[in-house]
This record gives sequence, C-alpha cells and structure tokens, in this order.
Amino acid sequence: MDRSKIIAILTGVVSLILAIGYLVLVQILDFRGEMVPAPTDLSYNSADVEYSVAIVDWLPHPFSFPTL
Repeated sequence: MDRSKIIAILTGVVSLILAIGYLVLVQILDFRGEMVPAPTDLSYNSADVEYSVAIVDWLPHPFSFPTL
C-alpha cells in the first residue's frame, strides 16, 4: 500500500469519527428538552433614556456654525 492510500483511509476514518461525534453531541443537546428564552432585562429605565435624549436635544449640533 502506498502512502497516499493510507492517508486517504486515515482521513476517511477521522471524518467518520467527527461526523458520528457531531451526531451524538446533537442528540445529547436535543435530549435536554425545550429551549427556554432568556429572561428580559428589568434594569431598563425609560426615564433615563428620556433624560439623555433631552440633554442631547439641548446641545448644539456639532456641524452648526454661528451666523454673522
């Protein structure tokens, strides 16, 4: 058997091992049950956003030039 055939067979074996390992991993992860969505962020405060928008509206535009 020449070297290229051995490398081809070895590559096929490694590919099969990876494929079977992937399928086993997917089955294990799927077996855990239904996915639960992440909790919503309760630290969001709409008053902070309104205050920061009011400050930004008060500031002059960076590209506005004074008129003569």
